[in-house]
Amino acid sequence: MDKIRIRGGRPLKGQIRISGAKNAALPLMAACLLTDETLTLSNLPHLADITTLANLLVQHGVDLHMNGATDGGHTGRVLEMTARDITSTRAPYDLVRKMRASVLVLGPLLARFGEAQVSLPGGCAIGTRPVDLHLTALELLGAEIEIKEGYIYAKAPNGLHGAEITFSKVSVGATENLLMAACLAKGTTRLMNSAREPEITDLAECLVKMGAKIEGIGSDTLVVEGVERLGGADHSVVPDRIEAGTYAIAAAITNGELELLGARTEHLGAVIEILTKAGVEVTETDEGLRVRRLNGELTGVDVMTEPFPGFPTDLQAQTMALMSAADGAAMITESIFENRFMHVPELTRMGANVNVHGASAMVRGQKKLTGAEVMATDLRASVSLVLAGLAAEGETMLNRVYHLDRGYERVEEKLAACGADIERIKGP
Repeated sequence: MDKIRIRGGRPLKGQIRISGAKNAALPLMAACLLTDETLTLSNLPHLADITTLANLLVQHGVDLHMNGATDGGHTGRVLEMTARDITSTRAPYDLVRKMRASVLVLGPLLARFGEAQVSLPGGCAIGTRPVDLHLTALELLGAEIEIKEGYIYAKAPNGLHGAEITFSKVSVGATENLLMAACLAKGTTRLMNSAREPEITDLAECLVKMGAKIEGIGSDTLVVEGVERLGGADHSVVPDRIEAGTYAIAAAITNGELELLGARTEHLGAVIEILTKAGVEVTETDEGLRVRRLNGELTGVDVMTEPFPGFPTDLQAQTMALMSAADGAAMITESIFENRFMHVPELTRMGANVNVHGASAMVRGQKKLTGAEVMATDLRASVSLVLAGLAAEGETMLNRVYHLDRGYERVEEKLAACGADIERIKGP
């Protein structure tokens, strides 16, 4: 199994190209099931989760072609997907268990074919993240749903029909699944208390290119007028705001200066606000954002995760690493996922002073972090340990880096190009 070795203490300087967003690419890929024409996605990141969903789509009968892999599949990736001849509406356990986002095939399959059998999903162990919000909403569209033997059995023999749906809590996945399903439902669907993440806006804009009729894009109320069929489209995946935020924190924690090419201010408002309070300067450039410390010292800042446009839960672990190296204390409160402090024991191995009290963690900044052998527990936790390793004295060895590979494209190459002493050690 691969490991990553980091020798810390080097300020990062240079440019990093931000990849396409994994959390946008996955629902966009699932959207290919809504049409028999070709959906072409460009700026697709080279990640394990993308491969997992591609394998699931192939299993359904989708014809996939990858183009533009100019350097061995790392950049310029363009994926053509044609779901003309679907041979199966069953998403099996052995594929779905690897990634929760696999449940996003449920809405498109049900809307277009009137049936779907999808295994209850797996993925990162950072909370229960039940799919009941998806299922309850689909039932309001007329679906008949039964759960048995670990599978969701969904039917809509007479097709789906429009409805008014108010989500009981903000859910990105449920919003995406219902948005796709509603595009082919008869009549008008109103989705209220919808998630507003940029990845949902990206999905909605692609669906409109495919012929969907959607109003309220970017708001918490999406109104969808169903159409009989959707067509193909060409769409570029939005840059990954979580990757951009992660590298912004990398610049701050190493007292370096990075230009993040493709990063968008409008996607990172809450993150920029926290970084600014911590003593980090973030400025727009012609091609993205430049990040550097202002006066050499970091200041502890309290953070609470919230749905967009609030501070993203996917940057909580990275921010905890930053606050571990700041002057003073910071209270970090996690309001989205209940088990998202699993990185704390690993950070404390590196000298961080963190005390968890329920959904909050008190972080008292230390003058120095020290390298250690640590283990990734989930995707975002893994990169928080990379960040801590970049700032620490001595050598850090990160184990179980397959978590990292699910969501960060060529992380060691991008960091090494900016001066980090980091390398991947291939496992047996």
